[in-house]
Amino acid sequence: MPTHDDVDVFLTTTLVGDDPILDATLRAQHDAGLPAIEVAPVNAKFLHLLTRIAGARRVLEIGTLGGYSTIWFARAVGDGGRVVTIEAEAVNADLARSNLARAGVSDRVEVRVGRGADVLPTLASEEPFDLVFIDADKESNTIYLDWAARLGRPGTVVVLDNVVRGGEVADAATADTKVRGARRGVEMLGADPRFDATALQTLDRKGWDGVAVAIVVDAVAGPGA
Repeated sequence: MPTHDDVDVFLTTTLVGDDPILDATLRAQHDAGLPAIEVAPVNAKFLHLLTRIAGARRVLEIGTLGGYSTIWFARAVGDGGRVVTIEAEAVNADLARSNLARAGVSDRVEVRVGRGADVLPTLASEEPFDLVFIDADKESNTIYLDWAARLGRPGTVVVLDNVVRGGEVADAATADTKVRGARRGVEMLGADPRFDATALQTLDRKGWDGVAVAIVVDAVAGPGA
């Protein structure tokens, strides 16, 4: 009986295929000792297609790591598009810049170094973003969602990653801070009038997890996080 790993291999091989540049990005991350927490290839292509479906030209990514998903976004926005990605660790940011240069997309990506909560306010004077991808420390999810609405516009797509966490998100009594952060993020999406959202469970090579997808329906600043 095939397993979910077998299905993931089939879907990745059939729908994503091989990409030497992305493979080199993952090898560079591995060689640098970064944790293997980047999105799975099928999920990365989902983000790529979602960006194109939304017609997004300005993308904000919170959580760069080595730039794997950043490359997918940069390819999606195309020439003239812009990706701003925020990474807390300077070493990771340097590796991401190297990977972006190898991929030939450095001209459309800006890597900003610092804690998301510190960097996000500096973007307030810029044009609104068309899509925001949140994949950083889960404890700060509500802060990031608040800024996603503030830095977006009505119609901005917001994607919150890792919201199921092996099913633990359903445990209201959990003491795990990451799970609690994921749960608070989902609850905010359901209660905050600035968002209209849903979530999907996923099962791939990284196990059982999920992603929440929302649109901003009112970008007026809410009560905050």
